[in-house]
Amino acid sequence: MGRVSVAPVEIERPESREAPESVPEPDVPWVTVVHNDPVNLMSYVTYVFQSYFGYSKDKANRLMLDVHHKGRAIVSSGTREEMERDVQAMHGYGLWATLQQER
Repeated sequence: MGRVSVAPVEIERPESREAPESVPEPDVPWVTVVHNDPVNLMSYVTYVFQSYFGYSKDKANRLMLDVHHKGRAIVSSGTREEMERDVQAMHGYGLWATLQQER
């Protein structure tokens, strides 16, 4: 019998591994944010929140007051596609809205 050649085995040590280029973020929900504007009446904004989202008058009014006093309010959360739909709906009502990933 002839000699058998065995290649050395490399053991990967944790400290020798390179950090991954990008770590996937967990499934963070997206939100629809309605911003204050000088055009729409507070009663109209409350109406839109009740009509589109089905919120009670109290909840719609609280959100409208956040928009008015804080300059913005998160009015819905969900998948990116759902929030894109909500933002488009708010634009259709004449409200200034954006979407962002909740942190």
